[in-house]
Amino acid sequence: MNSDTNSISKYSSLFPQITVVVPVKDEEDSIQLLILEICNVLRGVEAFEIIYIDDGSVDGTHDKLKELMGEVPELISFRHRVSCGQSSAIVTGVKNARGSIIVTLDGDGQNDPKDIITLLSRYSKAKKPEEVLIIGHRVKRMDTLLKRWSSHFANSIRRGLLGDKIPDTGCGLKVFSKSMFLEFPVFDHMHRFMPALTDRFGGNVISVPVNHRSRKSGNSKYGTWYRLLAGIIDILGVIWLKKRGSLPQVLSIKDELL
Repeated sequence: MNSDTNSISKYSSLFPQITVVVPVKDEEDSIQLLILEICNVLRGVEAFEIIYIDDGSVDGTHDKLKELMGEVPELISFRHRVSCGQSSAIVTGVKNARGSIIVTLDGDGQNDPKDIITLLSRYSKAKKPEEVLIIGHRVKRMDTLLKRWSSHFANSIRRGLLGDKIPDTGCGLKVFSKSMFLEFPVFDHMHRFMPALTDRFGGNVISVPVNHRSRKSGNSKYGTWYRLLAGIIDILGVIWLKKRGSLPQVLSIKDELL
């Protein structure tokens, strides 16, 4: 690593504008390469930090993260003593983020960090970026036929019941503001319903085609039937939230006096 890169890295770790949040569980073989890819994409382009949340791993994930924190200035790691789920890990990451712009991606290496720049570009062009969710659309998924079928089935049910037009809410690659996310209700699997929650917040959702890669190591943390059953239960909960919530239009009396 040359001196110029070192200076950029130190600046990025001290003054992050962007926080990349990566939830992981038992992904020790994927960690190092993905972190290096993220750094290669963002160094010299944006001031950033990377927050890894180890969601109760039982392999060498924790030790690997401790090792890499000594080598990568932008890396910060938090650990859940017991597994609380992917959504809880994302919440932990966002709450501890110093950046006002959040980027999330899955820790298994299937999301391509090169797409981060594309999503950030779309985010920066939004009229009200603090109220926008940019979400990836895995046009060509590199998963098993069964996983692709179950995802397609779940997405079809979700679109029919929630009325959204987002083709792929399960993509882990997203860009959004920290302030908007902290307004969302927190529940298990909430990360899969961020488009609906953004709509409930009064924000805008933009879907962007992204690359998708084959898993090189580790195993999926969700079984097919678990994914389908949990998805249906969560959809009913989100429908309840949307019907019970209302977005007030706040007017300033001071503005009326001007």
